[in-house]
Amino acid sequence: MSTPVPVPGRASSGGIAARARGLTKAYGSGETAVLALDAVDVDIARGRFTAVMGPSGSGKSTLMHCLAGLDTVSAGRVWIGDTEITGLRDRELTRLRRDRIGFMFQSFNLIPTLNALENITLPMDIAGRGPDAAWLDQVIDTLGLRNRLTHRPSELSGGQQQRVACARALASRPELIFADEPTGNLDSRAGLEVLGFLRDAVDNLGQTVVMVTHDPGAAAHSDLVLYLADGRIVDEREHPTAEAVLERMRLFAGGATRAAGPSLGTPLRGGDGTAVGEA
Repeated sequence: MSTPVPVPGRASSGGIAARARGLTKAYGSGETAVLALDAVDVDIARGRFTAVMGPSGSGKSTLMHCLAGLDTVSAGRVWIGDTEITGLRDRELTRLRRDRIGFMFQSFNLIPTLNALENITLPMDIAGRGPDAAWLDQVIDTLGLRNRLTHRPSELSGGQQQRVACARALASRPELIFADEPTGNLDSRAGLEVLGFLRDAVDNLGQTVVMVTHDPGAAAHSDLVLYLADGRIVDEREHPTAEAVLERMRLFAGGATRAAGPSLGTPLRGGDGTAVGEA
């Protein structure tokens, strides 16, 4: 009897918040195609903090964008919970992202004319539904924003603005939070605060977080690190330390990596040797 091949990030008894099978993303076509993701299989465990790391051009942000429905896939299938999103129409996909997914980015994307509370509730206001008051209070208090709710972004520090962005991602109680380099524009102290709040969101609020980062210290806040290289998941580590992550990342140093974007026109080939996009 053959032994099943484990899928990276295999979910435990808590269930699967998102998954992908054969996820492939190519930019361009024919001999100039650039392969950003190469037949990736991955499970994102519910109620856990997963970090995605890899060298520049490894496909880590592309993986997050495809899992979140922010980018289309060239091949393969993606699910959020039990819903396959790869076949959804634009309107259905927009509704799913609004109702079931929270987002944090390196840029805070706050509306300068709205105060902190209005920025936090904006996605639900646009959807025409009010927040769960008890949950919103819990999020605000967990993130330490109670005395900043009437302040506009210009009156907040960078760390406070990212906390508002974190609260906005949490406010609708989404199934997943995707965070793309959420500490990239912060100093070390503010970055540690935001990472602590994401950790609290998982431990105390029961959220699921997927974070793309290049920082071993940030990845050390996660439950699981997935390592990408050349558009594939090549390793994973449970309960990482910053030192262990840094040591693993050093193995990538100096190695050739594929670029996850159309600006580098190196032809890339799949496992069968066929250039991506060829018939």
